[in-house]
Amino acid sequence: MLGIYLAISKFIETYLIIFIINIVFSMIIIFAERRNPVSTLMWVMAINFLPIIGFITYLLIGQDLSKKKMFKESKDLNQEIRNIADRQLEDIKSGKLVLSKRTEEYKEIVELFNRGEGEVLYTKNSIKKFNNGEDLFGQMLKDMKEAKNCIYLESYIFKSDKLGKKFMELLKKKAGEGLKVILLVDGMGGRNFKNSDRKDLEKNGVEVVIFFPGLFRTINTRINFRNHRKIAVIDHEIGYVGGFNIGDEYLSESKKFGFWNDTHLRIIGDAVSGLEYRFFLDYSFASNKKSGEFISLVPELLPYKEDMDKEVCIVSSGPDTKVNSIRSGYGKLITRSRKSVYIRTPYFIPDSGLMNALKTAALSGSDVNIIIPKKKDHPFVHWASLSYIGDLLSWGVKAYMYDGGFLHSKVLICDDYISSVGTANFDIRSFELNFEVNAFVFDEVLNASLKEDFIKDTKESIEITEEYYKNRSVVVKFLEGISRLLSPLL
Repeated sequence: MLGIYLAISKFIETYLIIFIINIVFSMIIIFAERRNPVSTLMWVMAINFLPIIGFITYLLIGQDLSKKKMFKESKDLNQEIRNIADRQLEDIKSGKLVLSKRTEEYKEIVELFNRGEGEVLYTKNSIKKFNNGEDLFGQMLKDMKEAKNCIYLESYIFKSDKLGKKFMELLKKKAGEGLKVILLVDGMGGRNFKNSDRKDLEKNGVEVVIFFPGLFRTINTRINFRNHRKIAVIDHEIGYVGGFNIGDEYLSESKKFGFWNDTHLRIIGDAVSGLEYRFFLDYSFASNKKSGEFISLVPELLPYKEDMDKEVCIVSSGPDTKVNSIRSGYGKLITRSRKSVYIRTPYFIPDSGLMNALKTAALSGSDVNIIIPKKKDHPFVHWASLSYIGDLLSWGVKAYMYDGGFLHSKVLICDDYISSVGTANFDIRSFELNFEVNAFVFDEVLNASLKEDFIKDTKESIEITEEYYKNRSVVVKFLEGISRLLSPLL
């Protein structure tokens, strides 16, 4: 009896200690982090119902305490570009800055970006769109080979595979020619970037910087605050932004994913300075170097060509920003739409505000269309996406699952004029936890081309009708329910 009594006493003592620890951590999450209430509730439940597993999971992917301090320097560096945005806002109001006739109708969107995080409208650009890796990387490598001054390359994923080797050999060659060459890779996305390759690049004059590295090279314990941006700047004149990372699967060489369907933009013009400044801020944080001698906030005075008439806002968001400008831009485009909204995204986990915006747009007569991939690279995210889409079907929203490979594009198209192409998925993680960058383009031609891409994709897709959705299996319904519950954490 004494043994049983001691065992029970020990259990109660241990339980009380765990209970007190759970209460302390719950209070920290509630009062110190000031999260979204739904996310807060989910983490409190996870920690209390799964004391050990929940706490470990929180440490890996939930911790949010230090981001303000962690990314303070990045905020301080934004002041100069904000001053430029403030002047542009005054020029728009006074009429000193003359926008094109169509863009004038949408100037409140430009003002939204000006006031938000100091994003600037660039007015003299030409744009070329790419949908497959072979064409994109062929052009990018060609531009890099012809570079005379500098190459700045930022990628969430950079692999030491066949494509990665091509880039590395070229970067070493250009550094040997005396160019300023910087490669910035995310600490988690670059886990397949070999340390030996990094050292070889540095030995040959390439500056390699790892963004927010983890405690271990192959296992990054910092799952949040990932730099998901993909930026290339060449000679201050050519810029790239979009969804393609650097790895063989982006050349459609993965048996698992097949054809890699993505969208990337090549920009020539003054908007390149926006991409370059974004690169500088990321480089400055990751390298702890504050010198900006290698970039200029003043757009290069490039020879004007007839096709350099595209107006572009380079918009970024992340844990270091006060305003989630990309999410705000998405919401504004959706609520402002009068004719149509097209969304191409691999992950569709909107917050309640964007869900209501999509419902309102559909009720107001806009033709709202969403396409996600049928293939799953993150199963829980896929099931959660289906759950949210299911809620929209009865409101008149049309939805599709692409079955021609893997759809990785991050595109939003509003009516027949404004489009957004970049790195941000249509999900909470992109809006709040990752560092992202998008180009919001005011142009009928690009808008129409992106819409053609969407329509083409639907021909290789399964339409998610209300009947199709109602007939899903019990297993799928269960997976959707669990994934929907976890969606604030995904």
